Amino acid sequence: QPHLLESGGGAVQAGGSLKLSCRVQGGTFYTYTMGWFRRTPGKSREFVASIGCSTSTNRWLSYADSVNGRFTVSRDDNKNTSELTMTSLKPEDSAIYYCAGGAGPAARTTEQDYIYWGQGTQVTVST
Repeated sequence: QPHLLESGGGAVQAGGSLKLSCRVQGGTFYTYTMGWFRRTPGKSREFVASIGCSTSTNRWLSYADSVNGRFTVSRDDNKNTSELTMTSLKPEDSAIYYCAGGAGPAARTTEQDYIYWGQGTQVTVST
């Protein structure tokens, strides 16, 4: 059973940037599609971005419309790590962000496609 460890959350002003990191311990990272989701109080968890696994010659990427062009998802199979680089942050991006791992190769966008989850990291964007 892999363990997902997130880091990089914090507080930033609108227009600023943050980079979240998710390190996977155990398992076979290169076979996992890695996804990022977020949750705000009173709402269900929503998809943010995902990147397919390295067993495919295609590098699948998917982004929610609300973050497309501002967020970038990446992975480093040598470090068993996925990162979410967030730029031009808005107050509505404030949430708890979760990384998740699921079966590859495609970049999956629904919670049900993911098996392994991190504990979440808080991102707060102020005006």
